[in-house]
Amino acid sequence: MNIQLRFFASVREALGTAQEDINVPEHVRTVGDVRDFLRQRGGAWAEVLAEGRALRMACNHQMTEPATSLSEGCEVAFFPPVTGG
Repeated sequence: MNIQLRFFASVREALGTAQEDINVPEHVRTVGDVRDFLRQRGGAWAEVLAEGRALRMACNHQMTEPATSLSEGCEVAFFPPVTGG
């Protein structure tokens, strides 16, 4: 399945990329699976996307949970939690 990845703010800076089009393996079926799959790249990927690290995710411009299913051509975005005052 082909999906589009987008990375924002400190996630983008740490990974050195803002976007990537990727063909994920068949076992990658949810947004959480994408995070796990990318973490296997090691290095900064493993650190930035580490389990337990505060990270927001969206699928097709909607905030989402890890169990959200993927669809062909969807956009998955990762970004740090937003704070403000």
